[in-house]
Amino acid sequence: MIRHLTEKGEITISDSIFKNIAGAAATNCFGVKGMAVRSMTDGLVHLLRREAMSKGIKVHFLEENTIAIDLHIVVDHGINIPALAASIIEEVRYIVQTQTGATVQSVNVMVDSVTMD
Repeated sequence: MIRHLTEKGEITISDSIFKNIAGAAATNCFGVKGMAVRSMTDGLVHLLRREAMSKGIKVHFLEENTIAIDLHIVVDHGINIPALAASIIEEVRYIVQTQTGATVQSVNVMVDSVTMD
């Protein structure tokens, strides 16, 4: 958790908030079909519904007010993956830092699947 001390008290931001913000920012990028999770039973990658997208995101708390974010995504066929990943990294970093005040040290994008539809 990230803690911000103010003159009126303390603000605590949990990992679920970071997951929701990062997931919304990533899925708003053109070419991202959604967040992904690998099934433990069959090993297949599954596209997550919007309400469960936090399962495809990991938040690592580093030094004081610093985090790293891992995103597992599914992309549309025909998308330039390196350009898309660079766009996601910048968008997620900017939105998370703007909305929470936390420093995002890194955003790691893992493309787990490409859809053909």
